[in-house]
Amino acid sequence: MTLHQLLLILWARRKPALAVLALTVLATLVVSLFLPKQYKASTAVVVDVKSPDPIAGMVLPGMMAPGYMATQVDIVNSDRTAQRVVKLLRMDESALVREQWLEATEGRGEITHWLAELLQKKLSVQPSRESNVINIAFTGQEPAFTAAVANAFAQAYIDTTIELRVEPARQYAVWFDSQVKAQRERLEAAQKALSDFQQESGIIATDERLDYEMQKYNELSSQLTQAESQGTDSASKQKFGSSDTLQEVMTNPLINQLKADVARLESRLKELSGNLGENHPQYQRTLAEVSELKARLKSETAKVTSSIGTAGRVSQAKEVELQAAIEAQRKKVLDLKKQRDEISVLAREVETAQRGFEAIGQRMTQSTLEAQSLQTNVSVLTPAFAPIEPSGPKVLLNLLAALAAGLVLSVAVALGMELAQPRIRSAADLALAMSVPVLAALGSAVTPPTDGKWRIWRRLRLRRSGRGVQLKVSEA
Repeated sequence: MTLHQLLLILWARRKPALAVLALTVLATLVVSLFLPKQYKASTAVVVDVKSPDPIAGMVLPGMMAPGYMATQVDIVNSDRTAQRVVKLLRMDESALVREQWLEATEGRGEITHWLAELLQKKLSVQPSRESNVINIAFTGQEPAFTAAVANAFAQAYIDTTIELRVEPARQYAVWFDSQVKAQRERLEAAQKALSDFQQESGIIATDERLDYEMQKYNELSSQLTQAESQGTDSASKQKFGSSDTLQEVMTNPLINQLKADVARLESRLKELSGNLGENHPQYQRTLAEVSELKARLKSETAKVTSSIGTAGRVSQAKEVELQAAIEAQRKKVLDLKKQRDEISVLAREVETAQRGFEAIGQRMTQSTLEAQSLQTNVSVLTPAFAPIEPSGPKVLLNLLAALAAGLVLSVAVALGMELAQPRIRSAADLALAMSVPVLAALGSAVTPPTDGKWRIWRRLRLRRSGRGVQLKVSEA
């Protein structure tokens, strides 16, 4: 549907559409005039999240959390705060209110909860965007009552925050008191055990002899580690290493010199074999020298390999001796350390008990102070006063809203009527309905200028034919 078609439909259905619009605006006006006047009273409270806690001496981490202000808004909207407002205003003691409660609930439930729910329905709590101020507003039919309820909500919120802080502190104080007594008994028992042991053994915790024996034990352990390393190295070389590839063999100067001589003579043999032949005396003499050098090289290599095995056996024997010495030294150290460890254990028990007693005592003192504190980080910034002008109903705003809703509703009615009884209102509608092109458009009526008593209506009769659409004009 194009905009032109929509305008044609609205113009054709203007009477029912205007009737719907007028009815909507008139009904809204009547309802707005007859509704009772509403008054809105507002108070503002400020939440201090940057000042340190007077008891803890620091800014509590929870106050700096992003959801802290949202939590405060939830506390204001909570049932606990609303019930406290009922108690502060003594609404549950009114005979008239009790009669209304009996009539509404037939005595089911509690009147405090019923009144709290009624107050929460008319309560509005809005935190400021970039500050720590919370605006509390209450709407009612009586100006003085709305101001009293708004101020009561602010006071109830302050009292609730104090209770939420004091109640856990009281429970902690009672629990810490019992823990302090148990910790004091533990400290006294630990101190007595340490004193008795020192008197019986006659030793002190710092014994220089134990340090000397421990140093000697460490030296023996170091020697044993070195001997084991040497023995393992020798065994690995004998098990996995070839005699020609051992590091000791490859780095031996004499063996390297013999290898160089053998290589030189073998090169000489190749030259003699090519020049003189293998039967020549000089070739045979050089061959004998090569054999002698190889035998000497093999002998020297065997000596080096044998020395590695000897070093391994010496290391194993040294390991046995060191292990026996270490075992004896270990027994001596353990005997000396046993008494020192007993004293150290008793001393640590005393220190632990002392630290626990001091920590619990400090927490108990802090919890006791918090349980007795009536301070809070919430203060009333602006109290609520009885409003002079009503806040609702807003007639002009309601009329504007009714006008907008009436326009939408009138358009919907016009379109609904058009859908129920469709009409051809333009050449585009005719072309769309008949699926054929429109050749010409004639006027709807002709009125002669000389005689206004008769009219000529041109009726368009549409008749389908094989060639197209034929239009016939008849006069009435």
